[in-house]
Amino acid sequence: MSNKHIHDIQKHFEKNNRIKELPAHSSKVHSVAWNCDGRKLASGSFDKTVCIFSLERDTRLGKENTFRGHSDSVDQLCWHPSNPDHLATASGDKSVRMWDCRSSKSVATVNTKGENINICWSPNGHTIAVGNKEDLVTFIDVRSHKVKVEEQFKFEVNEISWNNEGDLFFLTSGNGSIHILNYPDLKLQYVLNAHPANCICIEFDPKGKYFATGSADALVSLWDMNELVCVRTLSRLDWPVRTLSFSHDGKLLASASEDLCIDIAETETGEKVTEVPCESPTFTVAWHPKRYLLAFACDDKLKYERERDAGTVKVFGLPNDS
Repeated sequence: MSNKHIHDIQKHFEKNNRIKELPAHSSKVHSVAWNCDGRKLASGSFDKTVCIFSLERDTRLGKENTFRGHSDSVDQLCWHPSNPDHLATASGDKSVRMWDCRSSKSVATVNTKGENINICWSPNGHTIAVGNKEDLVTFIDVRSHKVKVEEQFKFEVNEISWNNEGDLFFLTSGNGSIHILNYPDLKLQYVLNAHPANCICIEFDPKGKYFATGSADALVSLWDMNELVCVRTLSRLDWPVRTLSFSHDGKLLASASEDLCIDIAETETGEKVTEVPCESPTFTVAWHPKRYLLAFACDDKLKYERERDAGTVKVFGLPNDS
């Protein structure tokens, strides 16, 4: 990307850097995600609930629904890749729930063997993978709501994801490596030694060119998807990188940690485009699928009751004059 393009994006954020705060939960927010058409935003919380917000006229966000059913913390959630109404949640209550936003009840509950901490949906929408605290990954058939296969790993599994084509399955590990398995046979293909410390999160560029990883060494690594080589690292954060998100066009990469800002970099060069100020650590970020709107949630406390979590969802990138 040329300097002019970076300048243009910086100019965009000078005019569109308002942050909207959305009261959502009574406790810490663990996960935020936009649906495939960008009209809904979901959040999952320690308070065991899921909140759904609707985006209207490109700038108006309002709370639409609260889903209840889990009996423990909702640690991560993900939307169906092509159905804007279908959502899946992973919980510490040893279950995965599937929801239809046209109804306020879960349409299916699948019991699993452990406390679930991460979840992802296959690109074709047929399978959900969920990982638990014991490093067991369970693959669930979305149509039958049955467990297809379970895979126990002998290392700490942090985050899991399919590639964009759905023929490879990636895991980040506690020893800093990325394990890449064929899918669906789950045979190990590659182990990439990505970081000297715990490799925490992984995210794929929507255009299929790159993937990024975040680590306890406070580095973000950008990898060429075809060559499986690291093309650059970003080192502006000082704390372990907890969460990553690529923009819809793949041009921007947001990364966050316990630093009191979210770093937004230009993907091709790693150059800083802007940063989002935060009052506390940030553990989840998600770019809108069509626009430069970034949803995120921090470990905020209520201003007047410092011992209580705020449970707020935030969206950056709204027009300053709206």
